[in-house]
Amino acid sequence: MSYGPVAHEKRDAATIAAALARLVDPQSLVLFDGAMGTMLYSRGVFINQCYDELNVRAPDLVREVHRGYVKAGAEVLETNSFGANRLKLAQFGLAAQTRELNQRAAELAREAADEGNDVLVAGAVGPLGVRLEPYGPTSVEEAREIFREQMDGLKAGGADLFILETFSDLHEIGQAIAAAREVDPAMPVVAQMTIGVDGLTPYGASPDDVARALDRFGADVIGLNCSVGPQIILDAIEKMAPLTRRKLSAQPNAGMPRDVSGRSMYMASAEYMAEYARHLVHAGAKVVGGCCGTTPEHIRAMCEFVRPLSPRFAQPGGGVSSAAAPPVVRDVVHRAPDVQAVPLAERSRWGSKIAKGAFVSSVEIVPPRGVDATRMLADVKKL
Repeated sequence: MSYGPVAHEKRDAATIAAALARLVDPQSLVLFDGAMGTMLYSRGVFINQCYDELNVRAPDLVREVHRGYVKAGAEVLETNSFGANRLKLAQFGLAAQTRELNQRAAELAREAADEGNDVLVAGAVGPLGVRLEPYGPTSVEEAREIFREQMDGLKAGGADLFILETFSDLHEIGQAIAAAREVDPAMPVVAQMTIGVDGLTPYGASPDDVARALDRFGADVIGLNCSVGPQIILDAIEKMAPLTRRKLSAQPNAGMPRDVSGRSMYMASAEYMAEYARHLVHAGAKVVGGCCGTTPEHIRAMCEFVRPLSPRFAQPGGGVSSAAAPPVVRDVVHRAPDVQAVPLAERSRWGSKIAKGAFVSSVEIVPPRGVDATRMLADVKKL
């Protein structure tokens, strides 16, 4: 099927080369986009549908999601192709369209990216959904061929790099990295694992194991995504940073999903995610973005928080370029209060004790670093 001229053929090669150089430069800060599935779901696409098929069935919908992230300040767009490998597509009777769906996914992202400034397209590749030998029936050669087929389509559609994300098995992601190198040795590869509340991958690998393995496999950027929220990923990034010279990436979920009237809702606000993005950068991650539950609103807030940390946007004298300037805090004009101040002794029993010079004690309740306040509330009850 023909979709007309591909936009990436018209791009400025020098501009894209410079953007790719920033991606792999260990000191350059790069902002990825947020969730695709969350945005499609919010637009009425039920979870029992094949989201990857929307690249040909509802291209305008996918393109508009990409455009939202470009407007929010994302410097890299991920294609709508996370599950577009032959094995997963076969569940929907779409295995024969593997190359077409991936090529179209990259073309749609490319069309939106070209509306921005130096925006790259990352061909998104997820796990196969099966175990590899010796734990499953799929051979390493077969796995590598399945990954290669998907990546061929993404490259044909104009992807600038590959991002391998939400992998649980180090053995499997190793084959995906090898396939990417076979498709195009020059295309950068971002390799990301996922971890649980225990800080381990579903198959028991620690952050130390992940850092050493992905470094050894030769990915250009290594890191974590998805998981149970930014706090767990922050803890893991702090452990990984001393163990590798590879550039680190972190793209957490917007907290833990909660059931609200039968729908899974992610409760972490844009400001909360943005604050953690800044913590992640300070911990060593130079590639940040969002995964499940994140929206253009989250990415816009993250952009405002982390861009001032990037030398690329700094001006001589320590300022920040106008494109990345933080919100202006205006002076507030104070006026006299409308009511009389209440004496300290009359405000509360505790205030009365202080006013009398009696010995008092206080306990500081530290807010949780995540979004779960259960333990804090239990401590308050004890007091």
